[in-house]
Amino acid sequence: MENTSVNKGRNTAGKPSNHINIGLVAHVDAGKTTLSEGMLYLSGSIRGMGRVDHGNAFLDTYELERERGITIFSKQAVLKWNDLDITLLDTPGHVDFSAEMERVMQVLDCAVLLISAADGVQGHTITLWRLLKRYRVPVFLFVNKMDRDGADREALLAELKERLDPGCADFEKIWEDDDAMENLAVCEEEMLEEYLETGTLKEETLARAVKDRKVFPCWFGSALKAEGIREFMDGLCTYCPKPVYPEEFGAKVYKIARDSQGNRLTYLKVTGGMMSVKETLPGVPGKVNQIRIYSGAKYELAQSAEAGVVCAVTGLEETSPGQGIGAEKDSELPVLEPVLTYRIELPDGCDVHTMLRNLKQLEEEEPELHVVWEEKTKEIHIQLMGEVQTEVLQRMVKERFGVLIEFGEGNIVYKETIADTVEGVGHFEPLRHYAEVHLRLEPGERGSGLQFASECSEDILDRNWQRLVITHLEEREHKGVLTGSAVTDMKITLTSGRAHQKHTEGGDFRQATYRAVRQGLMKAQSVLLEPYYEFRMELPMENAGRAMTDIQRMNGSFEGPMSENGLAVLTGSAPVSAMRGYQKEFTAYTGGFGRMFCALKGYDLCHNAEEVTAEIGYNPESDVENTADSVFCAHGAGFIVPWYQVEEYMHVENRLREGEDPGEISIPAPVRSSGKPIELTEEELDAIYVRTPDPVRRKASSGPVTVRSGGTAGRKRAARSDNTGSPDRAGGRKAGKKEEYLLVDGYNIIFAWDELKELSEIDLAAARGRLADILCNYQGYRKCTLILVFDAYRVEGNPGEVAKYHNIHIVYTKEAETADQYIEKTVRKISRVHDVTVATSDALEQVIILGQGAKRMSAAGLKDEVELALKEIRSEHLDREGHLRNYLFDYLEKDTARTMEQVRLGLKKASADSKKGK
Repeated sequence: MENTSVNKGRNTAGKPSNHINIGLVAHVDAGKTTLSEGMLYLSGSIRGMGRVDHGNAFLDTYELERERGITIFSKQAVLKWNDLDITLLDTPGHVDFSAEMERVMQVLDCAVLLISAADGVQGHTITLWRLLKRYRVPVFLFVNKMDRDGADREALLAELKERLDPGCADFEKIWEDDDAMENLAVCEEEMLEEYLETGTLKEETLARAVKDRKVFPCWFGSALKAEGIREFMDGLCTYCPKPVYPEEFGAKVYKIARDSQGNRLTYLKVTGGMMSVKETLPGVPGKVNQIRIYSGAKYELAQSAEAGVVCAVTGLEETSPGQGIGAEKDSELPVLEPVLTYRIELPDGCDVHTMLRNLKQLEEEEPELHVVWEEKTKEIHIQLMGEVQTEVLQRMVKERFGVLIEFGEGNIVYKETIADTVEGVGHFEPLRHYAEVHLRLEPGERGSGLQFASECSEDILDRNWQRLVITHLEEREHKGVLTGSAVTDMKITLTSGRAHQKHTEGGDFRQATYRAVRQGLMKAQSVLLEPYYEFRMELPMENAGRAMTDIQRMNGSFEGPMSENGLAVLTGSAPVSAMRGYQKEFTAYTGGFGRMFCALKGYDLCHNAEEVTAEIGYNPESDVENTADSVFCAHGAGFIVPWYQVEEYMHVENRLREGEDPGEISIPAPVRSSGKPIELTEEELDAIYVRTPDPVRRKASSGPVTVRSGGTAGRKRAARSDNTGSPDRAGGRKAGKKEEYLLVDGYNIIFAWDELKELSEIDLAAARGRLADILCNYQGYRKCTLILVFDAYRVEGNPGEVAKYHNIHIVYTKEAETADQYIEKTVRKISRVHDVTVATSDALEQVIILGQGAKRMSAAGLKDEVELALKEIRSEHLDREGHLRNYLFDYLEKDTARTMEQVRLGLKKASADSKKGK
């Protein structure tokens, strides 16, 4: 390994860069490596052109690449042409190594797409074209192997225009052919205006159109014979975009590797500012020990690297492909992912945990491997694109770790999505922790992946907490509930949430977020997806019927057949699971005259979902690492609430229900000892919410009943309103006011009032009865709807009880439900249409109640209210002599009252005469 010290650093921030990064991409055997050899040779970077078939190509540095004659790992080489510094990046063409190629696209200034004149536009070519469009990379095309018999330049250009883009143009003819220039001008409006005014197009105009991906210049030649390469490189330097970089430092990591000494290499492109040796990079552990500028297997050492330079850096830790450093953002998730999963089979005596650690090291370099440890079976599973990649991985493990591994039969990598919109709720509240998250899960378009957003108001949840929730959504792969496969094609939106000022920590929202996603998936209608191949079959006409029958048998779809050059052409798609191994069968029945090209199309509906689900046998409720249940707290202890009951306990209203008719909102049903929900009858609802059935369905004409926590004057006004309010047709009092409810946390009050606390130590039932009597007197004077709630959640099998006690209602909660939870649930249901006050001294409960729109009253405040009410009762119901006034006559008919008054006066006179006689 040679290395020399050079200085590559000069600050070009704000100016067009004289350095460009060009990537070579193509389907396998199109001739990328041969073209790179020609470009390097003609530029003087190498002394002679190597050949792939001779095993001496400059950029095929890995022994297996020389043996198989394919590019497996991306390589770079440095050359100079027409005063332009070029870094050439050669990428793999085989579909099994497409992920490596996609990572390189993230750092390209432009790309060269090779087309084989013998093969034309293939299925994988279409995949590459879509990826280049996704990453917005300007594209130049070089049609190779034009020395082959039958290569038709005009027919190939027409195919490029039809199958890729109408902007593909033969740039060797546009200056010679007026029709070619005119056809090119119509690709973009400004170009057309310039052409109509001047009759030609400026080079600057064409360069801008290339940068904007309006025009795609094409050249034709033979890389093996070095024909057309010089003209192609001249045009490349003339029309390629000259990037302008900012002053602020940024870098994009696209590859992790290790050199022959085992040093960890971080391949990156500097996208802003400058990077120097011995400095630390923002947000990255370690420091820059070396900056290596590679060209093939050799490299030069640089003291600094300016914006635009692609280099390898030693000394950095915990970097990963796609990572943005400094001002650069992280890349989006890759489009091309493995579709097969294999079980690693180890030789006898090999320690499985050591091998797992070694494979994790390889996963740093190849993130798409997805090395997974299956705890139940004690097996290592790995995801790969195909059989060629298994051979490469086997060879790498043998060379690097000295172990010959084998692979079990590959299985399809399935994915899941949903078919309807749901809200998922996650609550995490063990002692001294608190977080609640509400997420809306919506199905997305096929191939859209996962998208995350927030529409939660900062008045409800602080922005920092919202960002944390989004981070937790992005940081992991979420499992579906059908097969445990990764979920995709879904938009997840943060709609609401809650934090506690003292008790919430960052990890609380991680737990709540994960549980919210899972709970939503458990409620949704899940859909299983499988990977599909996009194929193109060229075969003799007599074999077309057999091919169409096979495609239908494989649950695929196709178009055609069309006739091209005496062959039948079928294009379409089919499940990967059905097409595995079909290439050999296709070659056999076409006698070797047929050609089939396959490329990964993406994921779509699984053709045998029920069969796959049954075979995998995944049980989502037993997956403790991906639980949908939530954790709530009561009396200093956390307890688990199953996912199907979380809505009954949650502290924030379900956002999906906002805007619905309140009459359609159902009261959560209590759960019997069997765990199955039951419906509350109207009689049971009447026992809790008097005067009407369900309070959420209460008509606006119903009269209000008041409970006041203000001063004496306010309470007297409330008392008078019972007599002076004009009744409506329903017999209630004056419409327009809201009925008021008072919910009392029974045990909280008992243990807060000294006299009741002392009584509870002797007899708890007596304390409950005494509190009920006190509140009956209080309600009789205040005329509010009063509900006294007691915990009974520890009573096994308790279904819950609602009882009428004189003029109040007493609720004993069901098993696993606390008084706090019952009160919160009730407040959410009735606070929109009624005024609700909750009496409790639980600080956290008070915060939650305020958030639900209810009023709060402490235990001490309730005691003051009760004592004040008693004083007012005495002052209003005792005469001046201290005797109770008799209000019986207020409720009798006038004649009856007059007669009773005469009787009373007669009895009073008789009593006085009797005393005188004594």
